[in-house]
Amino acid sequence: MTSVGTIIGSQGRQGIVYACPMHPHVRKPEPGSCPLCGMALEREVNDAGIIKPLLAGTSASLAMLAIYFGALTLVSGWDFTASEFARFWYYVVALASGFGIQIGLYTHLKQTLAHHHGAGKIVAASGTTSTAAMISCCAHYLTNVLPVIGAAGFVTLVAEYQVELFWLGLAFNAGGIAFIGSRILSARRKS
Repeated sequence: MTSVGTIIGSQGRQGIVYACPMHPHVRKPEPGSCPLCGMALEREVNDAGIIKPLLAGTSASLAMLAIYFGALTLVSGWDFTASEFARFWYYVVALASGFGIQIGLYTHLKQTLAHHHGAGKIVAASGTTSTAAMISCCAHYLTNVLPVIGAAGFVTLVAEYQVELFWLGLAFNAGGIAFIGSRILSARRKS
């Protein structure tokens, strides 16, 4: 017989614990009912598992902005960088935020799938989507470097479709977020 205040069992797979809403000290590693009141045990939400994805996503967004400002300033100087950011800030911030969301979701997915097989396939697919979004985001800045190389035709093409390349980057971000989100939902259904 288990006394009140005793934790029943240990943490389940991947740290999942089920607890009684009326008696939070009653905890089990699998679903069931409370031995004290008979209520169904509910899955506990682990807030500590949210912090790592939030930090990873925020860091990725800030890193993307740092790369944007650093690369553009290095190539064209601060005045040009500031004027371009003022002109297109909503695209740049949206792209950096979308990339950060993908990284945060990926980190969450990685935590969820830590003990499942097939995580490598998801890593490869989401990494490809993120890379494509980054390339789309930054491709139009090649217009500052490519004249030195002598690719004037490509420079003209990229400069002409700068806004469209922003939209392409945003589309890749949305696709990456949808893809990783669907994998998270799939993993939750399986657990």
